[in-house]
Amino acid sequence: MGKDRRLRKILKEDGRTFIVPMDHGLTQGPIKGLDQINETVRMILNGGVDAILVHKGIARLIDNGSAGLIIHLSGSTNLSGDPLNKVQVADVIDAIRLGADAVSIHINVGCPTESDQLKILGSVSSECEDYSLPLIAMMYPRGPKIDSEYAEKYVSHAVRIGVELGADIIKTNYTGSLDTFRHVVSACPVPVVMAGGPKKKSVEDFLSVVKDAMLAGASGVAVGRNVFQASNPKRMAAAISAIIHKGMDVPAALKVLGEG
Repeated sequence: MGKDRRLRKILKEDGRTFIVPMDHGLTQGPIKGLDQINETVRMILNGGVDAILVHKGIARLIDNGSAGLIIHLSGSTNLSGDPLNKVQVADVIDAIRLGADAVSIHINVGCPTESDQLKILGSVSSECEDYSLPLIAMMYPRGPKIDSEYAEKYVSHAVRIGVELGADIIKTNYTGSLDTFRHVVSACPVPVVMAGGPKKKSVEDFLSVVKDAMLAGASGVAVGRNVFQASNPKRMAAAISAIIHKGMDVPAALKVLGEG
């Protein structure tokens, strides 16, 4: 019952969600859009996001309003000799104290420290069950044997690992086409949300990817930089939300954004 109630703060009545991850400061520092994070949070909340995802220190400093709060439990920096080595930097108790509706953890499948990261995922999953807290697993195929982190066979495997170890929602890479992503989603028994990835040059191209992901059966998207680094984060959030929850097509979403 407790987990279902919390999940309803993330997945709305239509079973879909629009999450904005804002955990990049640990990895990359105070990048554009996160340098004045309270102002950015206010803008995107007004645009209609369903949940925001942050580290525990930022959670203490912001007001997430009525949106769901997801605390990210893992991290690394791009200053490290091994940025793919994600370590646990917070726990389920930290998240509960902060009033979180869910926690998330990042796993790089195929990297040299994969075994350590999988142990963390398994342990966190058990803790989440103990406290009825939803778990979002960010599952990415990245490592020396991965020739493309967007290849369907690798993404599908990474997604399955997250399910096998108890995740309630999986965030992963878009595979580049509607058909291949549909295969990924259809083979996953829990909701899949598409990762937004690096900031795209073309807004229209990015919104087209969001639309295709939804047509492929995704339960939503988790988009960070393409929202908080947009020229107008509020309108960008509103445009993405309209695609997810209203089924809006890309030309109409561009009008919401003011570019149609």
